[in-house]
Amino acid sequence: MELALPDMARELIDGPHTAILATPNRDGHPQTSVIFVKRSGDTVVFSTIRGRLKTRNMERDPRVSLLVLAHPGRYVEIRGRVDITDDPEKTLLHQMYERHMNGATPPPEPGAERVIVRVHPEKIYFWPPVAAERNSHA
Repeated sequence: MELALPDMARELIDGPHTAILATPNRDGHPQTSVIFVKRSGDTVVFSTIRGRLKTRNMERDPRVSLLVLAHPGRYVEIRGRVDITDDPEKTLLHQMYERHMNGATPPPEPGAERVIVRVHPEKIYFWPPVAAERNSHA
């Protein structure tokens, strides 16, 4: 069941923080990637390239864990499933560069097939714990 993102999760995702994505490799071991994320309603979205290991992992097994970390020591972990759609115009990539790279232009990616990944939250964990939200989401 997809969950609504609580205020603390929204605040961290909307902030200038990077995220760590964990996907399961074919052999079951975790693979991690540092990514930029943003919110679209109650889903978390990011851009990546078709053919990369994380993308292949998510195409094979849509379960992911996403950790958004703020300093000092605040974080939200979102576990859920993804769906992947094409982004031929690289719209999300340009939005991410505007947001996280001070408006810089993304480098050329000849032949790269950009995709948009949407993480649909199924479990949400916080630190520090937020009593009312923790009890309704963990």
